[in-house]
Amino acid sequence: MMRENTLRENPVLRDLPLNNKWWLQIFICALVPATAQAAHPLITEDTGTQSTGRFQLELMTEQGYRDEDYAAKHGRQFAATLSYGARDNMDLIISVPYQRLSSDIGGGIETHSGKSDAGFDIKWNFYENETLSMALKPGVTFPSGDETVGLGSGKSGYSLYHVTSFEPKPWAFHLQLGYRRNRNIADEREVIWHVSFAGWREFGEKLKIVGDIGANTNTDKSSSTEAVFLILGAIYSLTQNIDLDFGFKRGLTNVETDYTLLGGMAIRF
Repeated sequence: MMRENTLRENPVLRDLPLNNKWWLQIFICALVPATAQAAHPLITEDTGTQSTGRFQLELMTEQGYRDEDYAAKHGRQFAATLSYGARDNMDLIISVPYQRLSSDIGGGIETHSGKSDAGFDIKWNFYENETLSMALKPGVTFPSGDETVGLGSGKSGYSLYHVTSFEPKPWAFHLQLGYRRNRNIADEREVIWHVSFAGWREFGEKLKIVGDIGANTNTDKSSSTEAVFLILGAIYSLTQNIDLDFGFKRGLTNVETDYTLLGGMAIRF
């Protein structure tokens, strides 16, 4: 949680009641996912890669809502993620997010928008047999967002994720364990642990019904309550190289955004 003097120096937050400032920071952190990008709408990564010389462009949008006694808060994030197959078992990934944050306080609406912190990841599928595979995904974030209005951390960070996939078709199951160094200027907890489990069921060649559940360390230093979420959704393949997806994310603890609507498109070429 931010120190009170830090809050008063922030031009966006200083006019809010103190308890609303605290919740706004938690809301922003809950809405923005870690750098690792999975097959949207999932947060849990899988071990799949693009193959040498192939690209994938993902365009994603997420609309989050949180209702509090003093304010209704809304956050929207757009992100473009480009993956390139440097090798058959290794992808290079660049992600550029854009955020729009609104808070309805006593009939007045404050809105701030702009680019958020960009990220670069490497996904290395280091083990694979017929149904079981494993991957490592290190990454870094860059302080490209405006931290004075809550759109960035103000410092670079880094992360490391381990992913295990078990795929006895038509089912697939994915376990992700991770560590994120949340370097920031907001006096938030910097060591963030992640665990999540996802799965899907294929129905023919075009449709996957997906689910995801997981938890992250709370960024608020004064609380030990973990940020726990549940996602349900679907991925539909228009063609072999174009997927559409949608989903619904529900916060299972009070430090997560109440609910988030998810949508996206993946184009491979």
